[in-house]
Amino acid sequence: MKRRIHFGSVLFPLLILCFSSCSAFYLPGLAPVSFCEEGKDVDDCQKEIQLYVNRLDSVESVLPYEYDVFPFCKDDHEKRPTENLGQVLFGERIESSPYKFFFNKKVDCQPVCTTNFKKGDKADIAKLDFLKMGMQLNYQHHWIIDNMPVTWCYDVEDGQKYCNPGFPIGCLVTSDGRVKDACVINAEFNKKNTFYVFNHVDIQITYHSGAAEGWTGARLVGATLEPKSIKHADEKNTNCGEGTSPMEVPGEFSNDVSIVYTYSVSFVENNNIKWASRWDYILVSMPHTNIQWFSIMNSLVIVLFLSGMVAMIMLRTLHKDIARYNQVDQADLVKVPSSQGKNSVHYEDAQEESGWKQVHGDVFRPPRKGMLLSVFLGQGTQIFIMTFITLFLACLGFLSPANRGALMTCAVVLWVLLGTPAGYVSARLYKTFGGEKWKTNVLLTALLCPGIVFADFFLMNLILWVEGSSAAIPFGTLVAILALWFGISVPLTFIGAYFGFKKPAIEQPVRTNQIPRQIPEQSFFTKPIPGIVMGGILPFGCIFIQLFFILNSIWSHQMYYMFGFLFLVFIILLITCSEATILLCYFHLCAEDYHWWWRSFLTSGFTAVYLFIYAVHYFFSKLQIIGAASTILYFGYTMIMVLIFFLFTGTIGFFACFWFVNKIYSVVKVD
Repeated sequence: MKRRIHFGSVLFPLLILCFSSCSAFYLPGLAPVSFCEEGKDVDDCQKEIQLYVNRLDSVESVLPYEYDVFPFCKDDHEKRPTENLGQVLFGERIESSPYKFFFNKKVDCQPVCTTNFKKGDKADIAKLDFLKMGMQLNYQHHWIIDNMPVTWCYDVEDGQKYCNPGFPIGCLVTSDGRVKDACVINAEFNKKNTFYVFNHVDIQITYHSGAAEGWTGARLVGATLEPKSIKHADEKNTNCGEGTSPMEVPGEFSNDVSIVYTYSVSFVENNNIKWASRWDYILVSMPHTNIQWFSIMNSLVIVLFLSGMVAMIMLRTLHKDIARYNQVDQADLVKVPSSQGKNSVHYEDAQEESGWKQVHGDVFRPPRKGMLLSVFLGQGTQIFIMTFITLFLACLGFLSPANRGALMTCAVVLWVLLGTPAGYVSARLYKTFGGEKWKTNVLLTALLCPGIVFADFFLMNLILWVEGSSAAIPFGTLVAILALWFGISVPLTFIGAYFGFKKPAIEQPVRTNQIPRQIPEQSFFTKPIPGIVMGGILPFGCIFIQLFFILNSIWSHQMYYMFGFLFLVFIILLITCSEATILLCYFHLCAEDYHWWWRSFLTSGFTAVYLFIYAVHYFFSKLQIIGAASTILYFGYTMIMVLIFFLFTGTIGFFACFWFVNKIYSVVKVD
C-alpha cells in the first residue's frame, strides 16, 4: 500500500487535533485506493473488491478465534496480509475470504458454498457443536473492505443509530423460550432450543465518485451489511426475497444439517462524504461525547481544588514558614540576666525550630531498599516517556484505528528504544542514595519489571495456546520480543546506567546528620498507610470515567479513537498526582516524619490499587464473561496493566515530591 505523510499539517493544528471531541479524521499516512468498473482500462484503478475476514470475538469470552476454526466458507486461494507486531499481540488474524465482487456490479443472492454436517460423523458433530458454542456466546464476525470495517448499523434508543464493526454468526432461543442477543432482530426467531445461523448478508457499499472533482475512478467511503438467516434448498436454488424461512439448527443433532451461505451486493454513490472522513459514521456513533466532556470537567474541578490547596500552602503557610525561619536579626533575640553580674545580660534565640525545618538534618537520609526504589523509578521514567510520545502521536492521527495495530507497535518499539533513560535515572538515583552495587542495579533495572510482565504474558499465552485461540502469540513472535528486549533494550539500559554512574550524585541542599532523629508519635492521618491510601483517591477520580471507555475498547471490542480526551486526561493525571503527593508530603514533614522517599512513590502509585478495584467491579457488573480460562485471562492481563500504571503514577509522585523537598530546603537558612 502506498504511504505518504503530511508533515506540514502537523504543527499548527496540534491543539485542535488533540482536544477535538470528534476526532474522526483519517490517518495521514494512508493513501486512498481508486476503484473503477470492470472493462475500463485505467492505470492504478482496481476493479475487484476483496473482502477480508478477521478473527471472531465475543463479549462473553476473552478467547478470540480465527475465521478458519469455524465451519464457514473458505477461500481456495487464501491470502494473508502482512501483520505488524501490534496486530499479532492483539490477536488479529486477517485473511482473504471467498466473498469477491467487482466495483459497481450488483450481485443478487450469490451462493458461496454449502457446509454439510452428517449425523454419524464425529468430526462434523464437533464442528457443529463449535458453531453452536459460537452462537451461544454471541461470537461476532469482523469483515474488512478497503481497510474499513464492514459495519452492521441498527437503531438504538432515542432514535440514534449504532454502527457495530461486527455482526453475530447467529443467535439462540433457549429451551425456556428466552430470546437471546441478536435473535431480537426477527420475530420469526421464536422456536425453543433452536439456533439460527446468519448465512446471508446484504452488503451495501457507498462510494465517492471522482468525476466531479477531476480524478478518475471512485473511492469507497462506507460499507454496511445486514445479516439474515435464510433456509435455501441448495446452491442452485437460492431465494433471498420475501417469504423465506430462517435457517434453523436444532439444539439436538438428530438429522443431517446443510447450510448454504449466500450474499448480495449493492452500490450507492454519495459525493457528500469525503474519503478522509469516511470513518465518521462508525466512530461518531460509538463514544458518548457528553460523558467524555463530563469526565473532563470532573477532572478539571479536582485539579482546580488541589491547585488551590497547593497554592495556599506554597504562597501562605510555606512562605510564612520560610520567612520566620530566616529571621536572624536582633528582633529574634531576647535579654536574659547573666550569672556574671547584676548588670550583665546575654542574648538567646527566642525562636524554636518546629515543623518541617526541624527534620532538615534527616530529610535527605537515604531510604531503606534504595536499590528497589531506584529500579522502580527507572522503569517508571521509561513508561512515562513512552506513554507521552505514544499519546502525542495518537493525537496527530498517526495511530488512528485505520492503521491496525499501530498503537501497540508504537508503544512496544518506544519502550524498547527508551532503555537509556531508564538506566540513567535508576543509576543516578541509586548513586545519590549511596549505593555501590551498580551491577545489581543495572541488571534489576533491565530485567525485573519487564521480566514480571513477560512471565505473566507468557502464562496467559499458554492458556490461549491450550484453548486454541487466535490471540495466542506464535513462537516466532515470542522469540522476536525476547530479541528486542535482550538485543536492544538491555544494552541501551546498560549505556544509560554507565552515564548515570559517571555523573556525580545529586547534591542535596542540606547536610544529613550522622545520628537519625527520633520521629514523634504521629496522628492517624499522618501515619504512612492512611496517607498512602488517601493519596490515590483524587488521581483515580480524574481518570475513572476515561478508564471505563478504555476497558470497553479492550474487553467489549469497541473502537477507541478519542485520543484528544485521553491526552488531556493524561495531563490532568500528571498534575493531580504531583499536587496530591506534594500536599501529603508537606503535612508529613510538618509532623516531623522525614521518611518521604518511598511514601511519595506509594502515595500516587496507590492509584493503581484503585484501578484494580475498578477493574474487578467492571468484570462483575459490566461484562458477561463466563468460563475459568476467560476469567484467568482477564485478571492476568489486568495485573499487567496495574503494574505498569503503578510504576507510571508512582514515578510522577516521587519526582514531584523530590523537586518540592529540594526547593523548600534550598531556600531556608540552616545553621
